[in-house]
Amino acid sequence: MTSSFSNLSLAEPLARAVAEMGYETMTPIQEQAIPVVLLGKDVMGAAQTGTGKTAAFALPLLQRMMKHENASTSPARHPVRALVLLPTRELAVQVAEQVELYAKYTNLRSTVVFGGMDMKPQTAELKKGVEVLVATPGRLLDHIEAKNTVLNQVEYVVLDEADRMLDIGFLPDLQRILSYLPKQRITLLFSATFSPEIKRLASSYLQDPVTIEVARSNATASTVEQHFYAVNADDKRRALHQILKARGIKQAFVFVNSKLGCARLARSLEREGLKTTALHGDKSQDERLKALDAFKKGEVDLLVCTDVAARGLDIKDVPAVFNFDVPFNAEDYVHRIGRTGRAGASGLAVSFAASSDQRLVADIEKLIKTKIELEPMEFEEDQPRKDQGRINDGRRMYRDSGDQAVRDAEDAPQGRPERAERPERRERREAPPQRQQASRDPFFDKPYESTLAADAQPAWEASAKGGAPRSSVSANIKPKKKVAALFKTGE
Repeated sequence: MTSSFSNLSLAEPLARAVAEMGYETMTPIQEQAIPVVLLGKDVMGAAQTGTGKTAAFALPLLQRMMKHENASTSPARHPVRALVLLPTRELAVQVAEQVELYAKYTNLRSTVVFGGMDMKPQTAELKKGVEVLVATPGRLLDHIEAKNTVLNQVEYVVLDEADRMLDIGFLPDLQRILSYLPKQRITLLFSATFSPEIKRLASSYLQDPVTIEVARSNATASTVEQHFYAVNADDKRRALHQILKARGIKQAFVFVNSKLGCARLARSLEREGLKTTALHGDKSQDERLKALDAFKKGEVDLLVCTDVAARGLDIKDVPAVFNFDVPFNAEDYVHRIGRTGRAGASGLAVSFAASSDQRLVADIEKLIKTKIELEPMEFEEDQPRKDQGRINDGRRMYRDSGDQAVRDAEDAPQGRPERAERPERRERREAPPQRQQASRDPFFDKPYESTLAADAQPAWEASAKGGAPRSSVSANIKPKKKVAALFKTGE
């Protein structure tokens, strides 16, 4: 039987905030992790994405820090006591917002620092003093080196989405940050997957951790309906439109593998009448935050994104996720489809697999230990193709206003397709010969006649018989100027 938050005996300010947020029944990871953290033990927790890991570590840490709560305005009375490290800016902002909501009725302060933004506002917040610091590793090191924050009183460290931090090369930064912290501390490591690298990291920095694994490793949520469709690359946008219409989907994540592909797809879908925004690593932090905010508010229908949005983003009631491109890393599939079906809700995950994606699909099948059946995609007859009226001859795309061009191209023999002609060009081609022929000058029909006199000799023969001698040097080459010598050599 799952426990209720009312059974946790949280401090009154925390309990009031939790009740205001509508929390009633704990998820499995919360039910198992919160009591262990309250006891002051290290935790190595694994759970399916979207099961409430943030509350699982934030609430017990805030509860333990209530003994340090004070209303003093002095920064010295508010040192950093809890440090939460995350791999991406979006995830850091999201966790910081959750922590702020949990602590809204307390005097505990929190802030977030991440890259891509000016350091001055972040420095001002740190100088005021904060108990909970949420950060990405790179920007935190910048503040440490600038002496904007001191971590010698940290009592709690949280490594959230630790596997992702290792994937993107944050291990050296993590090691440097942990070297600044006191040896006696509580360390919590949370991740959706447990790889051998994660276990080595845990053995190095956690002391007798309690392992909590509420689901088998790399499992997908049972509430998510998964489909794989065999679709050619040229038909993926058409398939996306059809599924959105057939299912009545109002909002969805659309994942692609590259930043350039993300931007191009977002522009294409926008032109096709869908409210779309793009989210990828080349956008500025301000643009990324605005895109996320617009999607959360329902101002856009589709969030086209790279794997920068695959980890930890908690946007409620998103009904579907589309893998426009099958991910290169099979584990990213688990995280992508975890954006839907969160906290027990139902969701839909659709992946479009081209013929070149067979190996990637096999990797996903091996990871999730589930047989994947590629379903054929049957398109509606009355649905217009996105390339209707276009004929591709392998080099250029030609557009015709009518359907005759398409029929002419389909009737062309195999090999190089014929170029569709416009009606006026066809009329000129089929015109009578007399209309096509122009008047011809009789001069060009005359035989060749030499302009030399009958007794004239060629120039080369005249030169050979005593004429002007030919120079071996071209007339275009200027002779060298004679310069007087400054010194004479002895004879």
